[in-house]
Amino acid sequence: MTEVQERVSDERRAALRAGLLSWYARHKRDLPWRRSEDPYSVWISESMLQQTRVETVIPYFMRFMKRFPTVAALADAEVDDVLALWSGLGYYSRARRLHAAAALIVERHGGEFPRRRQEAEALPGVGAYTAGAVLSIAYGLEEPLMDGNVQRVLARWFRVEGLVTRAAARRELEELAANLVDGVGDPASWNQALMELGATVCSPREPRCGGCPVEALCEGRAAGVERALPVLPARPAPVDVELELFLVEEAGRVLLRRRGAEGRMAGLWELPTRELASGEARLFPAEVELSLLARGELGELRHTITRHKITARVYRAALGEDGLPPEWAWVGVEELKGLGLTGMTKKALTLGRGRSL
Repeated sequence: MTEVQERVSDERRAALRAGLLSWYARHKRDLPWRRSEDPYSVWISESMLQQTRVETVIPYFMRFMKRFPTVAALADAEVDDVLALWSGLGYYSRARRLHAAAALIVERHGGEFPRRRQEAEALPGVGAYTAGAVLSIAYGLEEPLMDGNVQRVLARWFRVEGLVTRAAARRELEELAANLVDGVGDPASWNQALMELGATVCSPREPRCGGCPVEALCEGRAAGVERALPVLPARPAPVDVELELFLVEEAGRVLLRRRGAEGRMAGLWELPTRELASGEARLFPAEVELSLLARGELGELRHTITRHKITARVYRAALGEDGLPPEWAWVGVEELKGLGLTGMTKKALTLGRGRSL
C-alpha cells in the first residue's frame, strides 16, 4: 500500500466524493462549454481558460466556436484568422499551437481528439492538464488533472505543505488526484467539481470554508493553515515598462507594424511603438527610419502582460517620410477587425477612434 493509499481511506474517499458531487450538481455555473461534451469544444475552452478568467473567456469562446465550429474548420483556417479572433486574450502562443494541433488531429487522428493520453500530450500545446481535462470530460475516462484550482483544493484537503514546484509535493498531489478519480464513476463531473470548488469557494486568499461541502474532511482547515496552502514559490518582482504609441491615420488607413515571427506576441500587428528606458527614448530599430511627428496626446493606457506592468502614452501623429520597411503597412480601417492586433494596440485604437473594434 502506498503512502497516498494509506492517507485516503475508502471511507474518506467516499465521503469526499459524495459531498463534492452533490454540491456540484446544485451549484455548478452554467458555462457555454459545459453544454456540450464534444471533445473539440472541451479542448478549445480548456486551452483558453489557462491563466485567464472565466468571465474574459466566455465571449472569446463563443466567437471562436462560431467561426471555427469543428477541428477541420480550425485546421483549414489561416493562422492570421485564428490570431485575429484571439486578439486581446493574451498568451498568443496558445492560438498558434491550437492551429498546429488541429492540423495534426485531422492528419493523424481522423479529425478526432485522441483518446490515449500519450497521443494527446504529443499534440502542440497539450500538456498533462489539458489532456486530462479532455479525456475525462469529453470521453468519461478516469484521468486525473491538475490545474491551479485542483492543486489548491488537494493541498488543503490533505495538508500538503511542501513547495508545490518541488518534485516531492508535485508527485504527492498528482498521486492524490489519480487516487480520487480512480473508480469515481463520473470522472467528468468529479474533475469539473474539483475545479469549480477551487474557483468559487476554495479561493487563494480568502477561502469561504463555511460554504465548502466537505469542510469537516479538510486537514488544512482542521489545523488552521488553509490560507497558507498551497506553498507557492515567491512571485518575481513586477517590471514597470513605459511606452509611447503613435496613431497615424491617412485616407481611412492606419499605419501598423507586424511583429517578428519569434518571441512574445509573434506575428501580431501593432501601432508604431517605442519603449522609454531610464528617461531616454529607445528609438525604433535602425532599419525603421520613420519620421513620426506627434500631433497631440490622446491619453494614457495601462496594460499588464504576465509580470510586466505597462504604462503607455498614446499620441496622434503624422508620417514625415514616404518609404516604409517591409514589416510596416497601411491598413484600411475596415480591415482592422480581421487582423491579429496586440491587446495594447486594440486599446489605443479604441481610445483614438472613440469606439471599440
